[in-house]
Amino acid sequence: MSDRLVLVINSGSSSLKFQLVDPDSGAARAGGTVEQIGEPSSPVADHEAALRRAFEMLNDEGIDLQHCGLAAVGHRVVHGGNHFHRPTLLDDEVIGELDQLSPLAPLHNPPAVQGIEVARKLLPGVPHIAVFDTAFFHHLPAAAATYAIDRELAEAWQIRRYGFHGTSHEYVSGQAADFLGIPLAELNQIVLHLGNGASASAVAGGRPVETSMGLTPLEGLVMGTRSGDIDAGVFSYLWRTAKMDVGEIESMLNKRSGVLGLAGERDFRRLRELIESGDAAAKLAYDVFIHRLRKYIGAYLAVLGHTDVVTFTAGIGEHDAAVRRDALAGFGELGIVLDEGRNSARTSGARLISGDESRIAVLVVPTNEELAIARDCVSLL
Repeated sequence: MSDRLVLVINSGSSSLKFQLVDPDSGAARAGGTVEQIGEPSSPVADHEAALRRAFEMLNDEGIDLQHCGLAAVGHRVVHGGNHFHRPTLLDDEVIGELDQLSPLAPLHNPPAVQGIEVARKLLPGVPHIAVFDTAFFHHLPAAAATYAIDRELAEAWQIRRYGFHGTSHEYVSGQAADFLGIPLAELNQIVLHLGNGASASAVAGGRPVETSMGLTPLEGLVMGTRSGDIDAGVFSYLWRTAKMDVGEIESMLNKRSGVLGLAGERDFRRLRELIESGDAAAKLAYDVFIHRLRKYIGAYLAVLGHTDVVTFTAGIGEHDAAVRRDALAGFGELGIVLDEGRNSARTSGARLISGDESRIAVLVVPTNEELAIARDCVSLL
């Protein structure tokens, strides 16, 4: 076990996830989640109480953060704007800049800043480092990053496609190369991060050339509670006709849309049960999810021109064989053939699920964003 550990913190509006990681071995010493922050019936009044509760949970595991070899605290920050695209040492000036980015990610950056401020107060003796979800996609080709809107307006307000889940996409694409025993620089990949939040990326030679999320994490694939791609005219239509204000529309698209909005359920295990019981709304929600996913896979095959590997990751991608099967059904002429036995096998770890005759390899690779963040922190130190 290494004598340098990194405490990785992912601070949300109502929950705080933490993990103590050994970046050398990849092992997680301990971790957990503190939920219901600030809710009326919760004993966890705010983020400071949440972090103190996390420390208590670590103490219960026999871990004293003051004497365990803590090298850094790594903070997941969703949006880095145009400026932040590398692991960044946090000080008062940087935190102020992150706070100013809140309009770009109003649901994500403010609680991240709160978590950073509390963690610096409670753990003042170690460096605190921000790692950004958008970093991997910072150098997207201009044609992929640019929205076709008024150029001066876009420049003035930092409007571009930033992409998200970058830590996962970068980690998984590297792990896929390692699994195949082929240098990352020689591989063209499609990475499908499918969880409650879902995103796709096209990665050529280790560098992303396309991704599904945009200015915010709302764009792209259908997700657990987010709509994904939608005609921008829906905003003005609902404002004019339904008399909904911007906040109501934004909340609906982020929290009451996607699979939940269509079926009333976002857990894919429960969704499968509803489909098997004959629930038409659940079946439609699943079909819409798969249809959008197939569109992106097809588009990225075209963007890459030549594709070597398609990789599924995150909760749904790693564990739902039916989603993987349906997403790639009928892609044989495009070079993708699943092996049903490999796809259905309940095994853990990175694995090949394509048939021997498949020109394009299909993998399942577990993501590990906490380890990736910990290693980014150590690389900066």
